[in-house]
Amino acid sequence: MKIGVLALQGDVREHIQSLSDCGVDARAVKTKGEIQDISALVIPGGESTTIAKLARAFDLMDLIKDRIKSGMPTYGSCAGMILLSDNVEDAIEGQETFGGIDMTVRRNAFGRQVDSFETELKFKGITDHPVRAVFIRAPWVESVGPSVEVLAQISDQDGNSRPVAVRSNNLLATSFHPELTGDNRVHRFFVEDICRQLTGLKG
Repeated sequence: MKIGVLALQGDVREHIQSLSDCGVDARAVKTKGEIQDISALVIPGGESTTIAKLARAFDLMDLIKDRIKSGMPTYGSCAGMILLSDNVEDAIEGQETFGGIDMTVRRNAFGRQVDSFETELKFKGITDHPVRAVFIRAPWVESVGPSVEVLAQISDQDGNSRPVAVRSNNLLATSFHPELTGDNRVHRFFVEDICRQLTGLKG
């Protein structure tokens, strides 16, 4: 099984390391040929608008959209969550996403860079100790459609529960950055419960 990490912008190297620790062939991808050659994709954190603009500039936007629609397992963290959403609140004019998950996310929902924080989360499907979650200018999920399963939530400053990890069939998205903690259980969940178990991908 070949898993690509979209290498247009963002924390690509950290995702490759986390995936490699899970025993899969992980590689940076940024050309049409490389994206056509992979079995699954990770969209890293970074700047969602920049990643989308570069994907369009390098003629990758429609290819990635089509591969997601055709069932390619895909995981997006932070900016990657925004790029997997069908709708974005506080989007800049003309902002594009790859789409695929029937949800609305809010950009920079937790505030600016100085408002970054870490916390522990209960993550459905990971049954031992809580997941350490790093939030950096992170989105949260405003609403989800009936096909979307909420895997983790956090309370905002008004006490409202906000989804920060979701799954829709073979698509996974988190508001936070598991690749920055040294805990690869979210990546292992993607590899084992989505890429291998759901789709039968080997490797």
